[in-house]
Amino acid sequence: MGTHSDHPPQINPGFTLRLFALLCFLEMSGSQEIYAPHSIRVEGDVTLGGLFPVHARGVPGIPCGDIKKENGIHRLEAMMYALDQINGDEELLPNVTLGARILDTCSRDTYALEQSLTFVQALIQKDTSDVRCTNGEPPVFVKPEKVVGVVGASASSVSIMVANILRLFQIPQISYASTAPELSDDRRYDFFSRVVPPDSFQAQAMVDIVKAMGWNYVSTVASEGSYGEKGVDAFMQLSREAGGICIAQSLKIPHHHKPSDFDKIIRLLLDTRYARAVILFASDEDIRGILNASKRADQVGHFLWIGSDSWGAKNSPIIQLEDAAVGAVTILPKRATISDVTPAGLLSSRCFLETAPVSASPGTAGFDAYFTSRTLENNRRNVWFAEYWEENFNCKLMSSSKKDESSRKCTGQERISIDSKYEQEGKVQFVIDAVYAMAHALHNMQRDLCPENSGICPDMDLAGGKKLLKYIRNVSFNGSAGTSVTFNRNGDAPGRYDLFQYQWNNVSGPGYRVIGQWTETLQLNVEEMQWPGGEQDIPSSVCSLPCRTGERKKVVKGMPCCWHCEPCDGYQYQHDEFTCKLCSYDMRPDANRTACQPIPITKLEWHSPWAVIPVFLAMIGIIATIFVMATFVRYNDTPIVRASGRELSYVLLTGIFLCYIITFLMIAKPDVGVCSFRRIFLGLGMCISYAALLTKTNRIYRIFEQGKKSVTAPRLISPTSQLAITSSLISVQLLGVFVWFVVDPPNTLVDYDEQKTFNPDLARGVLKCDITDLQIICSLGYSILLMVTCTVYAIKTRGVPENFNEAKPIGFTMYTTCIVWLAFIPIFFGTAQSAEKLYIQTTTLTISMNLSASVALGMLYMPKVYVIIFHPELNVQKRKRSFKAVVTAATMSSRLSHKASERPNGEAKTELCENVDANSPAEKKKFVSYNDLVI
Repeated sequence: MGTHSDHPPQINPGFTLRLFALLCFLEMSGSQEIYAPHSIRVEGDVTLGGLFPVHARGVPGIPCGDIKKENGIHRLEAMMYALDQINGDEELLPNVTLGARILDTCSRDTYALEQSLTFVQALIQKDTSDVRCTNGEPPVFVKPEKVVGVVGASASSVSIMVANILRLFQIPQISYASTAPELSDDRRYDFFSRVVPPDSFQAQAMVDIVKAMGWNYVSTVASEGSYGEKGVDAFMQLSREAGGICIAQSLKIPHHHKPSDFDKIIRLLLDTRYARAVILFASDEDIRGILNASKRADQVGHFLWIGSDSWGAKNSPIIQLEDAAVGAVTILPKRATISDVTPAGLLSSRCFLETAPVSASPGTAGFDAYFTSRTLENNRRNVWFAEYWEENFNCKLMSSSKKDESSRKCTGQERISIDSKYEQEGKVQFVIDAVYAMAHALHNMQRDLCPENSGICPDMDLAGGKKLLKYIRNVSFNGSAGTSVTFNRNGDAPGRYDLFQYQWNNVSGPGYRVIGQWTETLQLNVEEMQWPGGEQDIPSSVCSLPCRTGERKKVVKGMPCCWHCEPCDGYQYQHDEFTCKLCSYDMRPDANRTACQPIPITKLEWHSPWAVIPVFLAMIGIIATIFVMATFVRYNDTPIVRASGRELSYVLLTGIFLCYIITFLMIAKPDVGVCSFRRIFLGLGMCISYAALLTKTNRIYRIFEQGKKSVTAPRLISPTSQLAITSSLISVQLLGVFVWFVVDPPNTLVDYDEQKTFNPDLARGVLKCDITDLQIICSLGYSILLMVTCTVYAIKTRGVPENFNEAKPIGFTMYTTCIVWLAFIPIFFGTAQSAEKLYIQTTTLTISMNLSASVALGMLYMPKVYVIIFHPELNVQKRKRSFKAVVTAATMSSRLSHKASERPNGEAKTELCENVDANSPAEKKKFVSYNDLVI
């Protein structure tokens, strides 16, 4: 435990010089009493040394201070009690009496070093040849007893100092309270053993408690010295190895402290308010100072104390500070049960163990009866007992007493536990175990080396400390706590701790309650724990709250338990607590952003407004086209139908029909079949339409151009020739589609980029045919070329009279169509980056094709159908004229058209078509003649 300890000393030149000076002085003095004027001697066949902090550290200049009733006298008497028990045991060390030489360390390592030289005097050879008495006779020296082993010390700093000298003389040492981790170094402290586990085990238990509570941000406070500093170092090292625990602050309480030092520590702890858990490796006095400071700062209930075994289950650190200690979790090596548990399960002022009933063990249970029966009369062997008596009963025995004159005189009839409060000190059991460990080692050694002797034999007397150390490390027996006492290769006892929490119970008041144990692993009853302020859940002591689902931790540099939470945005999902990763191109994060899910696939639906309008227009166009076709078929032999060029008209109407049909293919759900038909009919309808129109306009142009030169009809103007020309033009489109099929077979794809919006919830994959915008334009390019060429011919034939075939209606058709497609191109390519690209481009394309078809249907055929149906009297055959007459009439009409302004109502345009009726010689009638070009 080592609660009052200095900095751990190292073997350095200063220590060597001090030791050398002491040994020289010892050799010259020849008297052991110089070093131990106040010590306890118990005669025996074998002598054990004992080191106990009977007195506290004195003020500067004075080595010893006030007597320590519990840590000093209780532990000292525990050794005396254990010796009595062993010497009275006929089975353990039969015919061998254990003696003792017990010294006071005064809780100071340097003073303990001087006192411990008493143990090595018998091992130092003195040269007395030059020493003579005043009468000339050689002096007679009292040979000091040989100490075979030492029980002690208490504070780790004292044990470290003493171990450095004892190892030089190979004297084994067993400590009952020193827990500093450095004492486990078997190379430096090879003759040191202990019956208490080292702080490294205790620190591991603390780490396990912190992790079990879900805390990851804690502070540490240590008393200056080996115990506190090494304990905190062990905790920090183990917490780093375990991971997940960060140290907010590591503070040290100075040796010579003032109340303001504790206030400063509390202020520093409050700088990291979220680190509510505080690990304490401190002395009783320092623990009181910390609790007092927290109370002065009005922070009672804020801190969650985790105390080491120096706090354990003691009342002394928390007297009148119970409210500040509520909720504190403390650790204590497993002990024997001393008294019964209170009805509420709380332990009144002592350390208790809620385990199997082992109170009848010959250790601590009998010690209570032994100690309470001690009086001034029956305990004269304890040279400090009178001083204890005065302190315990607050009375005065002798004139040299330190007590005030006002103190009452002791009667000697006072009784411990009757006239004063008695509470067994926490390390009594371990003192008894340490003495018994020495006894068992000596017993086994005597059995092996002296099989034929019932007492000490010469072999055992000469065996030496190294031999005894081997037997000590191999002992195994049931100790006073009912658990086995063993040592590992480093001389450490196994780690076995009871865990306590200081609780306030309304029935029995405040007290310590056993909440679990630690034996290599943690067993904690969280349900039995209580927290300050009546909190039901475990209070938090974390640097940062856990991130929400879908957020990653951005760890603060150098502080792995502190982080900032950053959401996984966009198309990222939470891969682990520290990483966000992008979903694959066809996936998007789910609602919690903990995984990816497929992006929904969409297509242009029939009920969409983007589809309804084109479909409506297409259906009207299809109905109108069928009606025109039916009308032409019905009146196939009438002059108007024949004058229109029946063969090309049917071809043209077929192209118009296909232009309307493509709307349904563009909206239908894409599959291989639909995509194949799209490729075929996308440009085919327009190609057929404009191929027929181009053939017509070219025919008109050639006829009138040829007529200007001669009266001979141009070639390839017959219906069969016209069909052949049209077919050859169409075949170019079909050949291009065939090559397209071969190079890039039709297929469907899901385009995830088209509607990959900033918000993943709105992202959609678009099911579409594997046709790019460029391929669409290329497919329509040939048709557009035909359209432009047709427009050029329409412009060239704009001077042909309107009563000669359809040159001007075709011209108007082409002008309008060009305007439609000029509007289409910027709309189509301007929306290429839009999220609504699929809908806008599909709708634009289909409406453009519907309008093109509707313009051709309306301007070229609706007037004819109107005349056929509503004015059949105009659908009559005119007289046939020769090609020469037609050309002459056309030429004259062209000339007359330049004088149109001289004639009202444009009569010049119609006089070639006048028909004089025999019944009305003076009346002029206008006829539309569609048989002028029948040659």
